[in-house]
Amino acid sequence: MPTFSDLGVQKDFVKALKELDIKTPTDIQEQAIPVLLQSSTDFIGLAQTGTGKTAAYGLPILHQIDTSLNHVQALILAPTRELVQQIKKQLFKFTKFSEEKIFAEGVYGGEKIDKQISALRRTTHIVIATPGRLLDLIERDHVNIKYIKTLVLDEADEMLSMGFKEDLNKILKYNTGKRQTWLFSATMPEEIQRIIKTYMSPNAVRVEVNRNDLVNVNITHQYISTNIKEKFNILVTLLGRTKDERGIIFCRTKAGTKDLTEKLQDEGFSVGALEGDMQQKERDKVMRAFKNGSLRVLISTDVSARGIDVDNLSFVIHHQLPEQLEYYTHRSGRTARAGKKGNSIALIIPGELQKIHDIQKALNIQIKETII
Repeated sequence: MPTFSDLGVQKDFVKALKELDIKTPTDIQEQAIPVLLQSSTDFIGLAQTGTGKTAAYGLPILHQIDTSLNHVQALILAPTRELVQQIKKQLFKFTKFSEEKIFAEGVYGGEKIDKQISALRRTTHIVIATPGRLLDLIERDHVNIKYIKTLVLDEADEMLSMGFKEDLNKILKYNTGKRQTWLFSATMPEEIQRIIKTYMSPNAVRVEVNRNDLVNVNITHQYISTNIKEKFNILVTLLGRTKDERGIIFCRTKAGTKDLTEKLQDEGFSVGALEGDMQQKERDKVMRAFKNGSLRVLISTDVSARGIDVDNLSFVIHHQLPEQLEYYTHRSGRTARAGKKGNSIALIIPGELQKIHDIQKALNIQIKETII
């Protein structure tokens, strides 16, 4: 097994990684870091959430920054505020032992723009942003991305499915000749392929991690056959059995999320909801409680769960199967992170068995029936 030093990562970053207990590179890190450190190239990485992508592109970016220059040299785009904050935090931790100060700033919607504008007036080498807020800042002349050497699209498929297509196209049109573009995505829908074709070099290096295991191999997949009437009782039994374990229950709609949360709270379970109509303040409060363990279970829609990165989640329950196949991948990927094991359990009603077969076939996984 190669070490981070073997991959070409400089000593001060290796020291920081050790302190974070990151000792062995993951597949995507092993394949991406040497390429991104040694050559100026466009790059496409097909990798799931939770495979260590941030370090795979973050370490090479940190190597490239010239601290004698005050302008923005790298731009990282991510779908949600949570993911932006998380990337910024990780880059900061990686630079703990660096002699030269590298400054990264995170910008996203849901927070006062003036606060972010004043932060950007300070020296900023790396901007991590959600596409909408970044465009706003560019159009107001508070961010200049003309000199960026590297543009990273993290969770590109998520950004598109969240409706950032136009914003992304506008951002990608800036300084196309002078930069390298690194794209990371869990799935490769047509729209992503179009972005690759339009804005990236045909010689871009491609790396696919576990293409045949589109879903993490440490996840056990199960389904329980039930009906609409019995579904809630089964959920109560499941949560009763999981005792202190933590997880996420996925619903298809905002209304369904609210309703289920209230019912489970009435049963005495420690659950909280994440859904689209929430104020950012409320959302932050729920996420804080979930991260610090005072909330055991999160109930969420697909869109609201974007960018959530919480370790030690032992299960994901699909209260309803997702509309789109790739959502199954994203949902399941919330558990079994960092080499741990996890369970993905779907509650299906009559008529949905075919959908289970379709998911198995498309994702090359086995979903076994379990009786409760």
